Amino acid sequence: MIRVLIVDDHTVVRFGLAAIISLQPDMTVDGEASSAEEACALCKERPVDVVLMDLRLPGLSGVDAIRTIREIRPSTRFIVLTTYEGDEDIRRALEAGAHAYLLKAMSHADVTAAIRKVHSGGRVIPESVSKALAELRPHSALSPREVEVLRLIASGFSNKDIGTALGITEATSSGT
Repeated sequence: MIRVLIVDDHTVVRFGLAAIISLQPDMTVDGEASSAEEACALCKERPVDVVLMDLRLPGLSGVDAIRTIREIRPSTRFIVLTTYEGDEDIRRALEAGAHAYLLKAMSHADVTAAIRKVHSGGRVIPESVSKALAELRPHSALSPREVEVLRLIASGFSNKDIGTALGITEATSSGT
């Protein structure tokens, strides 16, 4: 059973996602949070497998929450679910540890498929998000190696595939 935490400051969004997830035979909603701080507290209390994270939250951002939760629960997987397609938002989310970057306009079937894929170790980056990543400005603070990794992520490579392509193991630290 895939345990999912939903983090969004809009009650109706949390309610809708919870309803969709509860219909899946292999998923359960293990918690809901309306803020990053609440999400971090819930993750301290109990492990979840996948966190659906909005980026724009009151208080700490979704990116900050991803970083904090990764320190608490390193095995947790993250899916950003947002309305923002900006390349800086995407870059920050992936750099923080997001395994998928989904837009709220996606179908419920795409969201549940992404939860399954991320839970099994994959990444999900829609075409429009991939295009924004490919157009990252050259003056970005990313190193050439980081840009190379992001391009592979945008192409849908798993961590294992990225490691193979770059000649490194999944456990190799990014230095952050």
